[in-house]
Amino acid sequence: MRRKLVALAALLGGALTGFAILRRVGSGRRERVDLYYADGSLVTLNEVEGTRLLELAREALRAARA
Repeated sequence: MRRKLVALAALLGGALTGFAILRRVGSGRRERVDLYYADGSLVTLNEVEGTRLLELAREALRAARA
């Protein structure tokens, strides 16, 4: 009985670890723009919607690093 519980715990632990790794690798690195407004609302723009803002942000980061 104890052996089965240990095996089950190891199996569940391995499955959770595998899931976490796949989730991290699969998500990749996606750029986005978060716009916060004074009333507390938030709008998130993806790479397509926020293209111009992302370009400006990249330019600002390059200038800050130089």
